[in-house]
Amino acid sequence: MAKQAKPPTPKGPTLKEQLWDPVAGFGVTFRTMFKKVVTEQYPKEKFPTAPRFHGRHQLNRWPDGLEKCIGCELCAWACPADAIYVEGASNTEDERFSPGERYGRVYQINYLRCILCGLCIEACPTRALTMTNEYELADDNRADLIYEKSDLLAPLLPGMEQPPHPMRLGRDEGDYYRGTYANGDTVASKDAQS
Repeated sequence: MAKQAKPPTPKGPTLKEQLWDPVAGFGVTFRTMFKKVVTEQYPKEKFPTAPRFHGRHQLNRWPDGLEKCIGCELCAWACPADAIYVEGASNTEDERFSPGERYGRVYQINYLRCILCGLCIEACPTRALTMTNEYELADDNRADLIYEKSDLLAPLLPGMEQPPHPMRLGRDEGDYYRGTYANGDTVASKDAQS
């Protein structure tokens, strides 16, 4: 059997490639050339972020001022960028920082490494760590982008007391975690009070 010869291929660009393709390539340019330019006036005009925006972290407190962080280090283990460092310590009756047995003695988030993914928030068993809508985290000094526990703790609201102090809201840490608080001698649920 004899091999069939292949048809000859054209040696140069076709008429379509020579004329139409360059014009079609400028199609996007011509379509957007006369549209109004959208310019963000960022430092002067700040738009609100979405409600579930992942911004700077915050360590939350219980209503009496005790810290919610129990120093379990689950947030540090969940962090894919290895941006969180937690060192737990034990509470004593003389110095109580959280209602449980332990508290986060050292808590650091390195915003040079943090990718603001929120996996640390999902890992936290006590809802101690949440993310705020604050997104202005730039600085001219690398050391200032490593936030310490004092930078991350939520501010004390009226009625809160600066730790260390004894538990004020229940007989034991279970009352804190279940959301039941002491009302005189009895423990009443927050939902039952409203």
